[in-house]
Amino acid sequence: MGQLDGKVVLVTGAARGIGRECALLAAREGAKVVVNDLGGSVKGDDPLGDAGPAQEVVDEIKAAGGEAVADSHSVSDRAGAKAMVECALDTFKGLHAVINPAGILRDKMFHKMTDEDWDAVIDVHLNGHYNIARAAINHFRDQEDGSFVMFTSTSGLIGNIGQANYAAAKMGIAGLSRIIAMEGAAKNVRSNVIAPFAWTRMIATIPVKDEASQKRVEMFQKKMRADQVATMAVALAAAKDVSGQIFSVRGNEVFLMSQPRPVRSIAQLEGWTPETLVEQGLPAMAGSFHDLGATNSVFSWDPV
Repeated sequence: MGQLDGKVVLVTGAARGIGRECALLAAREGAKVVVNDLGGSVKGDDPLGDAGPAQEVVDEIKAAGGEAVADSHSVSDRAGAKAMVECALDTFKGLHAVINPAGILRDKMFHKMTDEDWDAVIDVHLNGHYNIARAAINHFRDQEDGSFVMFTSTSGLIGNIGQANYAAAKMGIAGLSRIIAMEGAAKNVRSNVIAPFAWTRMIATIPVKDEASQKRVEMFQKKMRADQVATMAVALAAAKDVSGQIFSVRGNEVFLMSQPRPVRSIAQLEGWTPETLVEQGLPAMAGSFHDLGATNSVFSWDPV
């Protein structure tokens, strides 16, 4: 018995990387799978895409005895997102989980970022998550069962230089998931988020500038694989009692990430002024400030 026997799962960005591994594993766990992928580049600059890569994954699933259908709509297109859901309902007469790792990168320092770079990343990541979730939410609520597995990033949760557009979108996804989980609790609609560490073609676009960067790339390739992230994604698609959480997966490590809560407070009975805050209040809290370190300053040890 698979964890997803009798279920229908939609996986976006499913032709390569994490999405591909999610689609293959979901099928092995008994799901009928809608394999969505635009077939575009990492930068998302070829909107017409290519249906071939998604079909290759479908063919692989079918060759192994599973059931799957290809879809080549873009998550950034609202009509396309609706079409993906309709594809699942028309082809397999159901939909029980959406796994949504589809994404692009357009890294650039913020002071050099163009409006096009900003809009493209927001459209695929944040709007893409909205589009898919909005297209599926009422079906999930009506059947009183459904799971969204969304994808955030430590670039947003912790920070990474050169990724303001990506970080903003990924933090927005974490907030979106939280509200969907809260609003969906009464209808058994779950939503969780994964911040993945894995070697994919998106990670491969990050420039290697020095020996330390090269060693980090080699570690990604050897110890942090897409299939390890897919294991968690499929588990969350199947889990009935987990919602509203943020996880990170790094190799064989799974982390439950904190969510913003007060860490320190100050009070002044007569009220604060800008002067007293600058001279007294902010210095009193300074010991609890977060530093400006990037992801590798938080995850400073080798992956397991």
